[in-house]
Amino acid sequence: MSAASFRIRPTTEDDWEQVRDLRLEMLRDTPLAFGEKLESALQHSEATWRLRGARGTGSTGTFLVAIDETTSRWVGTMGGFIENGHAMLVGVYVTPSHRGHRNGVAEALLAEVERWAGTIGNTLRLHVHEANPRARAFYGRLGYIETGLVSPYVLDRSTNEIEMIKRL
Repeated sequence: MSAASFRIRPTTEDDWEQVRDLRLEMLRDTPLAFGEKLESALQHSEATWRLRGARGTGSTGTFLVAIDETTSRWVGTMGGFIENGHAMLVGVYVTPSHRGHRNGVAEALLAEVERWAGTIGNTLRLHVHEANPRARAFYGRLGYIETGLVSPYVLDRSTNEIEMIKRL
């Protein structure tokens, strides 16, 4: 797999089924990373999934997908939204078969979200679960630093999310 074997584009309302399927995969694969339980996501209506798909073309954020050009399979996703005037990274996922630096999916998605965030301000913030060392190492390798701010994880208030930030 090389960077040339996938393409990145914003999601649309009409992508609702793929948005749903990838979200359910995400929640099964890494349940502590997304602030939503699988059981809850399984209850969403088509209208809810359509709204989620439309985030890619909305005016208050971005939501991107990486699509394997050989198989047309959705292999990664990442989004951003504005919170209190700051760009926030959310919904970061790459399917296991496409993970790793040599594949470049996460790096390419993040570069696109960082471009979007640069239109909002000069930083991109994120929250990562304290028990997700793989994600923390990925962000650190790409220039994100821990700010020292932690907040209770919404699904388990006995654990924390760590804020990281990058100057763009």
